[in-house]
Amino acid sequence: MRIISGKFKGRRLNPPLTKWNTRPTMDFSREALFNILENRFNLPSVKVLDLFGGTGSISLEFVSRGSQHVVYVDKNAACVQFLKGEAKSMGLAGELNLFRDDALRYLEKHEESYDIIFCDPPYDYSNYEPIYRIIFEKGLILNRGMLIFEHDKRKDFSHLPYFLQIRKYGTSFFSFFEYFDEVNSISSL
Repeated sequence: MRIISGKFKGRRLNPPLTKWNTRPTMDFSREALFNILENRFNLPSVKVLDLFGGTGSISLEFVSRGSQHVVYVDKNAACVQFLKGEAKSMGLAGELNLFRDDALRYLEKHEESYDIIFCDPPYDYSNYEPIYRIIFEKGLILNRGMLIFEHDKRKDFSHLPYFLQIRKYGTSFFSFFEYFDEVNSISSL
């Protein structure tokens, strides 16, 4: 596993995956995802929330590409410790905020809004829709912001409001939701 682009391009991440029971987003999937995001956002100016952050490859990719405000959440202490060590060795004191917490509990407690929320729970996770509901009901996604679920082929979110598209990369699927607040968009013209 490596960082694809940016100031840390090529840096290898070697977490002890066999002990963690995690499923990192594959390099080619991450590269495709970031190609989409770079065409829609100015990454250095976005606020990012990485739920079920695992190895931290998504968070580190955002930071490597210049994002100044990235929040990483995972309930696995070993994952958080690993990423804390990586962040320290990379000198990322300000750009990366780490939280050891359950994703639903984190969302219920916090009020901060983000441009991009990436959510990659285990494929057998059953609470995608409660996560979706909390994000949109609490206004945790900024206008023209995106929520992205990584999942397997068994999940279908196309019935939910704000669904934009689904993309398949190998055995991984990304479902994209784009929040668009027409009232605020029109009044800001």
